[in-house]
Amino acid sequence: MAVAPGQLLHRLLLPHIHPRHAIHRRKYKKLFWLSAISPLLSVILSTAAVYATKADKHGVKIIREVHAGLNPSSVKLIQLNGPYTTECAKIAIICAVIALTEAIAVGRSFATIRGYKLDGNKEMIAMGFSNVAGSLSSCYVATGSFSRTAVNFSAGARSTVSNIVMAATVFIALEFFMKLLYYTPMAVLASIILSALPGLIDIREACNIWRVDKMDFLICLGAFLGVLFGSVEIGLGVALAISFAKIIIQSLRPQVEVLGRLQGTNTFCSVRQYPVACRTPAVQVIRIDTSFLCFINATFIKERIMEWVRAEVDTSNEKVRERVHSVVLDMSNVVNIDTSGLVGLEEIHKELESLGIQMAIASPGWQAIQKMKLAHVVDRIGEDWIFLTVGEAVEGCLTAHKGSATEC
Repeated sequence: MAVAPGQLLHRLLLPHIHPRHAIHRRKYKKLFWLSAISPLLSVILSTAAVYATKADKHGVKIIREVHAGLNPSSVKLIQLNGPYTTECAKIAIICAVIALTEAIAVGRSFATIRGYKLDGNKEMIAMGFSNVAGSLSSCYVATGSFSRTAVNFSAGARSTVSNIVMAATVFIALEFFMKLLYYTPMAVLASIILSALPGLIDIREACNIWRVDKMDFLICLGAFLGVLFGSVEIGLGVALAISFAKIIIQSLRPQVEVLGRLQGTNTFCSVRQYPVACRTPAVQVIRIDTSFLCFINATFIKERIMEWVRAEVDTSNEKVRERVHSVVLDMSNVVNIDTSGLVGLEEIHKELESLGIQMAIASPGWQAIQKMKLAHVVDRIGEDWIFLTVGEAVEGCLTAHKGSATEC
């Protein structure tokens, strides 16, 4: 009989669970309703305590009066030709960006914890329809509420049915029980939200992020401190700013690697990562590790390549047999290129030509090679020096050099 992977894993783990732990787990599972009803109990008990002791007269802040009933329709108040339409449109765009960013950030956090998949398109469509419907009834802008999501999480909610129950409960409370919530202290409402937050802070995961990527940890820390001492918007802004800075820094200084051939194969890899890789005598193979060769990194890549080539030429001049006569640029990672990148390739070709070195290009992306053809870079380098793989480029350079040496 076939067994599902989940059932197999359960059977494998079940013998390792102590019977006493299993009994306690069953007991706690039966008491799940305590965590779900605890926020309601705290509100009822705190409201009764404030009412009995008249604590509101001694500095305890309470909700006081809240207008009950349904919001009036605001369809007649919508004006698209007013003097503030442009300003409202700008504010609406900013609110939409912040709301969507907050919703996706909160949703992904809880999706990671619960192990389910989040569909960003459905989230945006749902929020859009909610805000359109809410704007017709004088509602606030709907976002991915962090507080209510955290309360749902701490209460043990598992599906979207909890949102329907919550909406119905809020509607009933606003319609019939607002007078009973007059003496509810604000501190209890804040404590309900704060009690759900510690479970969202994963110190172990933060330590793992620190070990894996220091820059990602800085983004995580910036978002955490921004939300803690400011607001969700400030935390997201700090995280986005650091993320963009990281992307720009990585784009400014991409990796440029010298390649060598693994013995017995036609595979070329970084000699820094694989010290066993053997460099081909008289042929310098260099890989450009960036998807977009553009104005940001073209100068840096050109200077790095020419620096290595000149150092190799100075070293190889002492050994006539290993004198560099060809340079192969592995552009397999270069998906696209702009005009500055094309100019950079032309300058590399000219400088190598002045040193008596032939330049070859291996495995360029189709967008990159198309732009190289339109800019006539291929004509200047020569179509015979554009190869499909690094191995073919190296063999072509060696064959051409042997032919020229024979003629001489």
